[in-house]
Amino acid sequence: MSRMMGGLVLGVLLGVVLTPLAVLGWFRLGNMPVAVADKTLPLEDKLEKISLDARVAKEQPKIVPVAADETALNGGAQVYRDHCAACHGVYGKPVGFAVHMSPQAPQLWLPRVDGKGVGVSGVSATEIYWKVSNGIRQSGMPAYKDTLSSNEVWQVSLLLTNADKPLPPAALEIVHPQGAPEPGK
Repeated sequence: MSRMMGGLVLGVLLGVVLTPLAVLGWFRLGNMPVAVADKTLPLEDKLEKISLDARVAKEQPKIVPVAADETALNGGAQVYRDHCAACHGVYGKPVGFAVHMSPQAPQLWLPRVDGKGVGVSGVSATEIYWKVSNGIRQSGMPAYKDTLSSNEVWQVSLLLTNADKPLPPAALEIVHPQGAPEPGK
């Protein structure tokens, strides 16, 4: 019996030591999918989404301290043009290289696949605020909390959550070309 127990203990110890070494060897041999064109690992996208959603839910602000008025939406459009449009596009002009990012940079002025709005419209301003402030690792989305003021982050968050609603004329001039229909129409 003790010989059997010794074999079990040895097996567990070898498993605890050899498994991490085998995984490390797999990484060191360059097998981890790191190129944008590589297929993701099984469950990689789902695990990242679960973790991101849980973190945002835990840390996002509980209240929006800025009203979604004309001043805020105009300010948000300016922030968007200066800091977001290069990757996320403007209405009617998606960014061509966004599809070559992993994950793809969402085009925030295109209708959603589900037909329920434009970009991230309808997502809470507090969730957008967290993502703009903190960024998202390994996605190309930078953290703006040290670049933009809290008020500017709120303004762009309010703009994006309301992207499928009528926007002030000054904001419209900034986020989509003249003559294009209003987002969400």
